[in-house]
Amino acid sequence: MKNLVKVERARYNLTQAELADKLKVSRQTIHAIEKEKFNPSVTLALKMARVFGVTVEYLFSLED
Repeated sequence: MKNLVKVERARYNLTQAELADKLKVSRQTIHAIEKEKFNPSVTLALKMARVFGVTVEYLFSLED
């Protein structure tokens, strides 16, 4: 699964730690999601989309 978390985080000028704090997860979780090593739960994906003011479908997409 591809994602735009790093792009959106940069757009909001947030560090991985700041985003992690907002989402109540570890910085390592954000790092793993950005590196596409870990797919977030539906709940976490929804929370991330809400933080960035975008849809989950925009933030995460399936590879063909």
